[in-house]
Formats: sequence, structure tokens, C-alpha cells
Amino acid sequence: MALYHTDDQAMLADTARQFMAEEGSIAKQLRHWRDRDCPDGFGHELWKQFAELGFSGMLVSEDDGGLGMGNVEAGIVLEEIGRNLTPSPFLSSSVLAAAALAEGSDDVRGRWLPGLVSGEKVYAVAIDEGAKHRPERIATKAEKSGNGFRLSGQKDFVVHGASADMIIVAARTSGSDSDEDGITLFAVPKDAANMSQTAERLVDSSVASHVKFDGVELDGDAVIGEVDGGRAVLKKMLNAGRVGAAAEGVGVASGAMDMTVGYLKERKQFGKLIGEFQALQHRASHLYSEVEIARAVTIKAAQLLDACKDGASSEKAELMTSVAKAKVAKAAGLAVREGVQMHGGIGMTDEYDIGLYMKRDRALQEFLGDQYYHANRVAEMSGY
Repeated sequence: MALYHTDDQAMLADTARQFMAEEGSIAKQLRHWRDRDCPDGFGHELWKQFAELGFSGMLVSEDDGGLGMGNVEAGIVLEEIGRNLTPSPFLSSSVLAAAALAEGSDDVRGRWLPGLVSGEKVYAVAIDEGAKHRPERIATKAEKSGNGFRLSGQKDFVVHGASADMIIVAARTSGSDSDEDGITLFAVPKDAANMSQTAERLVDSSVASHVKFDGVELDGDAVIGEVDGGRAVLKKMLNAGRVGAAAEGVGVASGAMDMTVGYLKERKQFGKLIGEFQALQHRASHLYSEVEIARAVTIKAAQLLDACKDGASSEKAELMTSVAKAKVAKAAGLAVREGVQMHGGIGMTDEYDIGLYMKRDRALQEFLGDQYYHANRVAEMSGY
């Protein structure tokens, strides 16, 4: 598979690039909602515009009212989201939640997918139960209760949890905390009794929640997939989310790099443009190479995930997804650090947008596993 976009994907990229630059810009969205201390951290009107363009339901099948596109197309949108630091629930709702809901029953899909496609609903996923991403261990319990389940435990770092109309929760229905099997996914509506949230604003101005379940009663219709068989659904959701996060990270890196190169072309020192200094040229060219490698490996991972729908092996796709997440974390981290350093002292001020890229990168690196988690995962999957 070629590591570039088809004609249709290139047209989508042009549309997403123009839309995000005009409607999702830093001044119009991120700074606007941040400076107003918005409890959601994003604009619902923009989210409806996503739906009008078909973005919100692009991973939803055509039978369920979506566009039936793949992870490559979602990555195109996410790269432009990252480039413009556009705050939106696209990754949590249209990628993670959509990937899980696709495995649900007709009733589950019929209840939750129309609201996603129309842009009327926002969804979140609750997986982690500590400071670090460790989905191998699920301690939150869902015990049988009548015809349904009683959910108890706590989830952390639930991005957009306080704004979500529904949260997809991974819980243990059998076995011990670290068992591979015995996991079930549930669609928990926002008005569920005995569910409470403590919202916290993250470094990039997005909002995440600590969610407590104190005997939340759920009926059998809340189950996504099979009882005790949710690990496969969870892995599918995580793979889609991880390659999506990598694509957004590529956008963050590209946006920071473009801003830095633009600054090198206009800032003068000692009577010369600083971009004429060879040392800075070498650093800029090295950064460009790293970002392009990160983009290529992310496209490859998305292509392999999409190929799994046609019966291709998922093992290589899962490996490449962690490769992408780890590589992008390194490249984006380099891009934002170089950006701040090459801007000099003003790079540390809020007046310049370059510092906002560093903040977004910091939050995005931790989301669904940092570079060390995924580098270790690559090593283990490769037999080390």
C-alpha cells in the first residue's frame, strides 16, 4: 500500500484543511473557549458543523447512517484538528466510541449512533483506572443484578466525560483484575443514578473527569458486544483511538513546525534573518524528516487497521499502531520543544501560539499510552 492519499482522500484533506483553518482556528476556538473557562472545553456549534460535513459519522457504517469510511480518512481529519489545535470530541466520540458501538447489537446501534451522526450527541470512553494507561488491568466490576448489571468502581482521565451524553465503560464481569477474559463493555447514559464525576481542566485546556460508579444499575441492553467477551471490542476501540491520536499528534507536530519555520523566515538577529543561520537550518531540516517519518508510519498503521475489515491479520496492524503512537510522540515532542526554543523568550509567553502546541502535545502523549508504554509493547510483540 502506497503511503500517500488517493484522489478521494486528497479531496477530503483539502476540505478538512480549509474548514479547520477557518472555523477551527486557535483564535476562534481554543483561545475563545479557554478564556471563557468553558466547562466543556469545546464548542457544540462547531461539533454540529462537523456533522454537516459528515465528519462526526465518518466511521459509522452506511447502514447505520454514516459514511462508512476508515481510519485513514479519520486520520486526515485528526491531522487537521491537531494542526489547528481545534478542541472537539471527534477522537472520543467519532473514533473511539464509534469503533465500539459498531460491535453492538441493532438496539445499541439504533439508540446511540443516530445522535453521533447528527452531531447532537457527545460520547466518552472510560478505560483507565490510574495515573497511567494500563488497559490490561480492569478492576471496575459489573455484577449480575436481576436482568442486568450493577456497576461499581472508578475511572480516571475520562476525556469529555462531564460533557458526554453517554460513556462507554470497560468493566470486569468475571475473573481477576488482570485476566484477559472476563471484560464487558457497557453504554452508560449520563443520567444514570449513582454515577458521579469530578471534572478537571487539563494542561491543554481540555476537560477530563474522574468518574465514580457506586452501584449503577444497568439493564441488559447496555451491553456492547458479548458479556465476558469485551476484550476484543476493547482492543478494536483502542487501536482505532491510538492511531487516531497518532494522526492528531502528526498535526500538532506539523503545526508547530510550520509556525517555527515561518518565524525563522521573519525574525532578524544581528541584521540577518535567523533562518539564514546554518545551525538553525540543520535543526529545521532534521525536524522535517522526523515529522514526515511519523506521518508515514501513521498512515501505514491506519491502512493496516482498515485492511483488517477485509479479513487481513490484525497482529501486524496492532504492532504498527503502537509503533506509530511511540514514533509520533517522539517527533511531536521534538517539534514543540524546537518550536519554543527557536522562538526564544517569546515562545514562553501566552501571546504566541507555539506554547499551546507544547501543552496539547503533553496531554496527547499520555492519552491511550505514552511513548514508553508503546515502545515496550512493540518490544513484547516482537518477542523481546
